[in-house]
Formats: sequence, C-alpha cells, structure tokens
Amino acid sequence: MSDLSRLAGPRIIAVANQKGGVGKTTTAINLAAALAELEFKVLIVDLDPQGNASTGLGIESSDRDFTTYELIVDDAPLADVIQATDIQGLSILPSTVNLSSADIELISNKKRSFLLHNALRRTEVNTFSWNYILIDCPPSLNLLTVNAMVAAHSVLVPLQSEFFALEGLSQLMLTIRDIRQTANPGLRIEGVLLTMFDRRNNLAQQVEQDARDNLGGLVFETMIPRNVRVSEAPSYAQPVLSYDTHSQGANSYRDLARELVYNNNRVAA
Repeated sequence: MSDLSRLAGPRIIAVANQKGGVGKTTTAINLAAALAELEFKVLIVDLDPQGNASTGLGIESSDRDFTTYELIVDDAPLADVIQATDIQGLSILPSTVNLSSADIELISNKKRSFLLHNALRRTEVNTFSWNYILIDCPPSLNLLTVNAMVAAHSVLVPLQSEFFALEGLSQLMLTIRDIRQTANPGLRIEGVLLTMFDRRNNLAQQVEQDARDNLGGLVFETMIPRNVRVSEAPSYAQPVLSYDTHSQGANSYRDLARELVYNNNRVAA
C-alpha cells in the first residue's frame, strides 16, 4: 500500500508483466493521468523500446533527442530527458528503439542492474517534487525490467482476464523474489490489476475468481473493463481520461488511483 508519509522522495512503482498485450502501457498512462487528476505530481519512465507510453502521451519521435537510453547508458542529466505532457502535473522520460540495445551494451557494466535506481536517486530528483514515478517496463524479464525492479518500491502487475492469464505469473513472482534477495530487499508487490474485464463473459469471471483465490488481497478491487474508448485513446495520443473523460474506462482508472492512494484495506506483499 502506498504511504507517501514514510518516503522522503517519490513512490516508485514498476508496471510489469513479461507477457505482452495485457494493458501494461495503457495502465501506466491512465493511472498516471488519474493520479495527476488527484493533484499528485507524476513522472512516467518509458522503459520499453517500443516507446508506446511516449507516443500515447503525445511525444513525437522527432522530439525525443534525449531519452531513457541516454539516461541509463550515457548518464544524461534528468533535466535533459524530462518532457512535459499536455496533462497538468504529468511528465515523462521518453523512449525510442535505441533502448533495445541496452542489454548488450551494458553487459560488461558491473552496476548494470542499478543504473535506473541511481538515476532516480540523484539529488536533483527532489527539485521536481514528484509524488509518484511509474515505470512502464518492456514485455520481458530482461535487464531493463530488472533495472525497474531494483529502482522501484513496488511492482504493479496488470493481468488480462482471459485463458492462461495466471500462466507465467509465477515466473514474474520468482523474479521479484530474486530481486528482493539480491538487490532490493524492500521491493513489494503493489497489487495485481485485472484488465480487459468483461462481466458478461463466464471465462473472465472464472479468471477473477482464480486470481482472488490464489492471490487474495494482492488483487485490486478495481478492475479495468474491456472498453472501446480505452483502446481508441492511444491513437489520439491521449489518456482515456482526456479522450473520453466520462467513459467507463476513464472512471475505472480513477477508481484504481483512489484505491492505490487511499485504500488501507489492501496490503502490498
């Protein structure tokens, strides 16, 4: 559970799942927008070489002169990489395909797993007064995802409401355990978020039941529905909260933000 009062700096949450297409980037963008709507200052770290979070927030490829690649590989100053978005209170460290070579380029670096951690712990971070930093991880358990987990206080796991949804989750949990044991003892699971949920679908209901039976209080009460507005919003380079502020999808992400910040009944593991 997030507790801003016990942290000197921002709460850092890695949004991760090694399986693609589960709503990871969509969740990072819209949760960030919902937190900003609650008047928190939020930074998104786009750590996916596809750069979808950057595109989804309106950052053109031609405007990404400095990116997370330069931040972690070349030790670029944060101030050079940060870009404002159209959402008040929401900034982003953008990404490009250049980041895909980071695994190979950093293999000989003894601090390779701590590069993002060190970048986000610089004294200059405090000058931006962020409350939350959300890291959009790539859909794999590679060095970039390890960097995110070493840097983070917790991991938020989007889980698609369909067959085999829980398959592969065990590998992610093992990775989190390994990171706890070797590099980040304080790392916790912020929660598991059911996405693309359709209450009319018996399979989706079964996935929900299985998730709650197996993971208990780790599963957020909020579920993100399968919603056409959520799917359309990225093509307009907007969060769904801006694209259709009254849609079911937008309101669900608002519920998630409130649960993340204020719900004391759910305990992170």
